[in-house]
Amino acid sequence: MKRRTKRTRPILTEGTQSLSFTRRTMLVGGAQIGIGALLAARMAYISIADNEHYRMLSESNRLNMTLIPPRRGWVIDRYGAAIANNRVDLRVDIIPERLKRPEQTLATLQNILALEPEEMERIRGELDRATSFQPVQVADGISEQAFAAISVRLPELPGVSPLRGFTRNYPSGAAVGHLMGYVGIASAEEYKESKDPLLITPGFKIGKDGLEKQFEQQLRGKPGAKRVEVTARGKVVRELTTTPDVPGHPIHLTLNADLQAYAARRLGRESGSVVVIDCLTGDLLTMASMPSFDPNSFSNGIGHDEWNLLSNDDHVPLRNKVLKGLYPPGSTVKPMVAMSFLEAGLSPDESVTCNGGLRVGNRVFHCWQRRGHGRVDMAKGIYQSCDVYFYYFAQKMGMNVIAAMAKRLGLGQEFPLPVSSQFYGTVPDPEWKMKKYKQAWQPYDTVNATIGQGYMLFNPLQLAVMASRLATGKKLMPHLLMDPKRKAAETLGFTDEHISYVRAAMSEVVNGRGTAGRARIPVDNVLLAGKTGTAQVVSLDRGSGKGGLWKYRDHGLFICFAPFDNPRFACSVVIEHGGGSGAAYPIARDVMTFLYDRQKAMDVLLPLEAAWGGTVEQRMASAMARFKSPVATPAPDTPPPPPGDNPR
Repeated sequence: MKRRTKRTRPILTEGTQSLSFTRRTMLVGGAQIGIGALLAARMAYISIADNEHYRMLSESNRLNMTLIPPRRGWVIDRYGAAIANNRVDLRVDIIPERLKRPEQTLATLQNILALEPEEMERIRGELDRATSFQPVQVADGISEQAFAAISVRLPELPGVSPLRGFTRNYPSGAAVGHLMGYVGIASAEEYKESKDPLLITPGFKIGKDGLEKQFEQQLRGKPGAKRVEVTARGKVVRELTTTPDVPGHPIHLTLNADLQAYAARRLGRESGSVVVIDCLTGDLLTMASMPSFDPNSFSNGIGHDEWNLLSNDDHVPLRNKVLKGLYPPGSTVKPMVAMSFLEAGLSPDESVTCNGGLRVGNRVFHCWQRRGHGRVDMAKGIYQSCDVYFYYFAQKMGMNVIAAMAKRLGLGQEFPLPVSSQFYGTVPDPEWKMKKYKQAWQPYDTVNATIGQGYMLFNPLQLAVMASRLATGKKLMPHLLMDPKRKAAETLGFTDEHISYVRAAMSEVVNGRGTAGRARIPVDNVLLAGKTGTAQVVSLDRGSGKGGLWKYRDHGLFICFAPFDNPRFACSVVIEHGGGSGAAYPIARDVMTFLYDRQKAMDVLLPLEAAWGGTVEQRMASAMARFKSPVATPAPDTPPPPPGDNPR
């Protein structure tokens, strides 16, 4: 067996160890020097040759996706005129995550924008509650000068974002306040319910009341989006992509915007309403309720002073009187009662002698004409508004006949309109009283109802519908949305003879021996037919109802249509505490005149506005000035009740 030879290891000496260490040190050191030289060269290149490129990369390291609020759809009148549109809005927001020096930035913005202390408090509160990139609105509707002043100082205002967008605009202002409602920022509850990020996008507002709320989904549109590259300070470097917004759908109303504005202006300092209906279609041409509020103020954020002024006004400018004002109709129901008598078989020639009152049971019910009207038939009962005629024959015909006709003509009814609510009032009858009060119907209940007092309560829209149905004999329904394919109204079944008789009697109210001679319109070949009404507010022991304290005066009412022999338009006017119908029918006359001759109508209005203290907007501004400085400017007196031909 061959023995393995053992390899001999080299002998390590101090010299060989030193030589090996020196060689490794030189290799490692050389590598380090080489790498260091390469790094130094690259750093030199970056800092000198490509400095601008990498500076931009270091700053432009954030991408921001912003929703673009959609423009709301326009609301237009029957002729295409804007009732609600959009205007350019300059606004300023703050992006909380980019805000570096909050108090210094807010102080600068307050100085430039002249922000009130309560606004500053609001902004601070919203900043505390905001998350990350959720913008906080500082102000909207700012001037071009303020917008430019902020834009040039953006480098020292990190997190501040000036923007150009759109906001809601109502060209007619207060004239359409109750109808249109207003838009506003979505509440926390509204956002919680939908979780739609659009609702917390600065500049975006939703419908809060009126048609703006009813048609929110159609008017809203779809948001766009903008993807931008920004610096750490929030400065936009470049716009990467933009998806445009899709505007909302327009809403086409039946209203005549010019007539709406005129009616609101013609109401002047009164508290009341005007409704005009197209007798061919049922289209609502005017639904004016005054005093009102300016939806532009509400949409831009109403101040405490303006809110207090509106909410404490005894003329109740925040109530839509057309739909939610309920009034005893007074003698405006007498043509309706007469039609019920005719349909029940009463001859219009049957008469009664009016000596100024009629005993019913153990009580005497007086006629407004204490001297009496003498011999009165149906026509005279209407045009002279004789109470005794209606007292007498209502006892014979019964309340159920009258109540059925009232409902047939639209009184006490709710109409299918795109509104949030309507107060539809009361058509009383024996069954209703028993159900509501557990009491039997009494003869005096019929007496009161037949002259539009007692339990009867209706809104101005219902009165206008009644006028249109009396005028045409058709079951006209009020419409607020244009529809070229709308079906013709069905007939109510009245005979032509009965319709013509009531028309002629109502024409006599204005054009003959009736109670409203000053309601004649100054238009050739157009005769207005109408009926006056006075609604008692308090018992006669508190006063006559014609003067004294405003809240104790009687309401003044008037219904009408024109031309009387071929009705085209019907109208109702209600003046709260006007002291009688003399406050109502001059307004109806001028509104109806506007439909035929605008210049003549304006010739009446302009001198009146000068006496009242200016236009609606000017008077609202003056009222605000008085509210803020009550000693500085005396308030105008409540308008006295106008002289009338007759209180009925």
